[in-house]
Amino acid sequence: MLDDKHWFTEVHDVAGSAFSLRCRRKLHEERSAYQTIEVHETEGFGNLMVIDGFTMLSSRENFLYHEMLAHPVLLTHPDPKHVCIIGGGDCGTLREVLKHDGVEQVTQIDIDERVTRVAEQFFPELTAGNDDPRATLLFADGIKWMANAPAASLNVIIIDSTDPVGPAQGLFTADFYRDCRRVLADGGLLVQQSESPLYHLDIIAAMHEDLKRAGFGATQTLFFPQTIYPSGWWSATMACTEPDIPSFRRIDAGAQLDTHYYNADIHAAALAQPEFVRKRLAALD
Repeated sequence: MLDDKHWFTEVHDVAGSAFSLRCRRKLHEERSAYQTIEVHETEGFGNLMVIDGFTMLSSRENFLYHEMLAHPVLLTHPDPKHVCIIGGGDCGTLREVLKHDGVEQVTQIDIDERVTRVAEQFFPELTAGNDDPRATLLFADGIKWMANAPAASLNVIIIDSTDPVGPAQGLFTADFYRDCRRVLADGGLLVQQSESPLYHLDIIAAMHEDLKRAGFGATQTLFFPQTIYPSGWWSATMACTEPDIPSFRRIDAGAQLDTHYYNADIHAAALAQPEFVRKRLAALD
């Protein structure tokens, strides 16, 4: 919400916390077929995209999320030629995936085309790779698309979703993960944004359970800062079709990428498990 002093505030009622940015003006607002999309010009974080009242990304810090969702999984898989992104309508994750020369094809499926069109207007740096010949943008239901995708046709699936409510709720279920498992080739990897470890540990634990129930052999959560999201601390959860997630074999490859946050040391550090998370996930076994 935007108050009379031009502060945009996202309130997290359950945690009793809030995050605010001072705005200069509202640049855009529309109601798409699925959600309300706003863009604000802030004083210190550049443009800010808000969907249904929740902060999605800002010009200043979106690289944290997009780099950590894309590079760890792509540098863990030994040969990620065929990649799919479910969600990701702002196209920031797509931009990062396309930095990997070994990727031959990446298909992005987002249900709301308007998110992409708004990003093209107000976040052109994120959509710069949309015309790459390796990229295909589809505007459809990602759950239905995955249910009909050919078996063993993908190496990596990246689920760049909003919170598990509304259109994204079905992306956090064992049924959806079961379809993902079928579509991944041997040695395939999935990664999904998995909310705040401080506020949403129940969601993270449920994801590990559902992924295992869907047939994935191993799961691993990684952690990174995310300034504009609740608690300022975020996570992504990776799953492998095999009994173990491969070691990070391409430890030096990150130095060749044009990144702001991600590097080999960050990758290794992100895999360290905070003790309260480790204990909670260990209790699932």
